[in-house]
Amino acid sequence: MSSSFRRSALRAGTVTAVAAGVALIGAAPALAHVTAQPGRAEQGGYTVIAFRVPTESDTAGTVKLEVKLPVDHPITSVRTTPRSGWTATTTKTAVNPPIQSNGRTITETVSTVTWTADPGSRIGPGEFAEFPLSLGPLPTDTDQLVLPAVQTYDNGEVVAWDQPPAADGSEPERPAPTVALSPPAAGGADVATSTTGGTTTTAVAVGTDTTARWLGGAGLLVGALGLGVGAGAVFRNRRTAGAGR
Repeated sequence: MSSSFRRSALRAGTVTAVAAGVALIGAAPALAHVTAQPGRAEQGGYTVIAFRVPTESDTAGTVKLEVKLPVDHPITSVRTTPRSGWTATTTKTAVNPPIQSNGRTITETVSTVTWTADPGSRIGPGEFAEFPLSLGPLPTDTDQLVLPAVQTYDNGEVVAWDQPPAADGSEPERPAPTVALSPPAAGGADVATSTTGGTTTTAVAVGTDTTARWLGGAGLLVGALGLGVGAGAVFRNRRTAGAGR
């Protein structure tokens, strides 16, 4: 095999490795503060938002998380899911004036959700956990959902993640979990016009997100295999050339 071909194979392998590395860096979770995952959803739709909570302390553990929902953009359906070692409670606030949703008159809505660790449970140093909420329908009169959170440690420290996004786009010191809201995609599943509520729409959204994650992982795997094949070919050719001398 010519030296020019070997150089081309080596360059291709290097490019693949760099691309895979960049993709892995972009996919790595940001564990610096409490965040909402995923960070984008459709206006008028139903979705599951998971609050990702890291423990930043080297000695204490997280034992409580409190999340506030917007009272100026009330969400009429708020559901928690059982989580081993934790107890979820909700606080409701009156809606004035009442709003109509799916033929029902809503006079109060959940304004705060609190997860409290059971005795013996916590998110230890160097760990993180996620707390899912099923929400909907999401507001249609705003392009973002700001969800302030308060994190409590077992040493008594309380950290408020409640600062809204800055007007200049910079990140504040203690940013509140935020979800960007966009209009439903043209030609896609339109939750706002669905007659079956949130079940079908949630399945579509989760399926799409899961598919994207699998495709992304498959791309990284193919890139890594390509790098291994290219490098192996170069090494074999070098050994063959050395044996022939």
